[in-house]
Amino acid sequence: MDGAAARTGRRHHRRDPVRALATTRLVRNTPALCARLLEKQNGWRPMLARALAERPGDAPRATALALSVKAAAALGCLNIALDHWSASDGRPDLTALLDEAFAALAG
Repeated sequence: MDGAAARTGRRHHRRDPVRALATTRLVRNTPALCARLLEKQNGWRPMLARALAERPGDAPRATALALSVKAAAALGCLNIALDHWSASDGRPDLTALLDEAFAALAG
């Protein structure tokens, strides 16, 4: 889940980690906000799948289903990294957590 959106999110977390942590916790702990975030992320999945399809070097015959699964897995990695970051009071580096989540998925 690289690209401009991911870089923007990481910059926000680095620029103002206290506010980012508070916002993350608010969203995660407020059912309506959490549901809205998941709904929004579900809308991102087709866009991520298209971006994956356009990446050079990927299998040119990847099915729409396979690309959707990869996009959903990327969003899952993001959410799990954010959960760990939030539970650890924002102490670990979020980018390192994302890298670890993607490595776990690849391994």
